[in-house]
Amino acid sequence: MLNLIFLIRPLEGDFCFMSINKKYIESEIQKIVESLGFLFIELVIRGDKRQDIFEVFVDNEIGITAEDCAEISRVIHEFFDLTQEEISNYRLDVSSPGVGRSLKYIQQYKKHKGRKFQLKYEIDNKVKKQNGTLLEVQDNKLLFQFGKEEILIPFEKIKEAKVQISF
Repeated sequence: MLNLIFLIRPLEGDFCFMSINKKYIESEIQKIVESLGFLFIELVIRGDKRQDIFEVFVDNEIGITAEDCAEISRVIHEFFDLTQEEISNYRLDVSSPGVGRSLKYIQQYKKHKGRKFQLKYEIDNKVKKQNGTLLEVQDNKLLFQFGKEEILIPFEKIKEAKVQISF
């Protein structure tokens, strides 16, 4: 295992050292999440020299429960305890991505049929931004309704898609 050491100079005071290989940790956490049957969305590492904070965002086709997050968290804790000696004082947060994040995988769209989206997509070599309703997920395409018009958009043409909350 390759550990990278970064020298970080704070605004004031002494240098501090950070010896976390983010790419390796992210890769291993992704393997853990996917082995448990979930989609790995993102890992955010933050914190300071007193405590590292690992935020793991996961999803699936039907939604994430508190029990799902607890199981994923337990396995990641085991990984840290068994293989990551340099990570000793940390906080681990496992959750669904929440409404503020753009959907990353086509599997995430299935549970949002009938919901409104803020969508940015490419059509005819132009990027278009519209609000619409997801009607269907068909193989690798998404059928959206924009006003009275229905458009079938290939998943790879979607640049950003955020579910909009209705109150």
